[in-house]
Amino acid sequence: MTDFLSSLIEQNPVPSENSNVKVSIETNYIPEHSNELEKRYVFSYTITITNNTEESVKLLTRYWLITDANKDTSTVAGEGVIGKQPVIPPSKSFVYTSGCVLKTPVGTMQGHYQMLTEHNKNIQVEIPVFRLALPNILN
Repeated sequence: MTDFLSSLIEQNPVPSENSNVKVSIETNYIPEHSNELEKRYVFSYTITITNNTEESVKLLTRYWLITDANKDTSTVAGEGVIGKQPVIPPSKSFVYTSGCVLKTPVGTMQGHYQMLTEHNKNIQVEIPVFRLALPNILN
């Protein structure tokens, strides 16, 4: 096993808390949309963004760095998430699910959100590195 793949396996997803906005992630492998012979591995990820501040925040943009087990990377950047720029009130959460296709059965994603507070302060909320992996591949 390569050192890089070993490092992917050893990573444990952790919540990110920047500017009192918490990001947590759950991932799933989607076998019915994947094809191992074609090196197409499809994953979903569900993100929960919790606003622990005392003012509303609006998610403006997202940035993702996606890395597979071959060290191939791609980036995704753009406005909002799933076609929305949600406003998250204090003590509330916004949850969404999206997907990613990899050429390897293991990979990682990480990134950040740019948000705007109701007092027009820009904040960057880090999305911690999280692993995408076929079930039981890491056992």
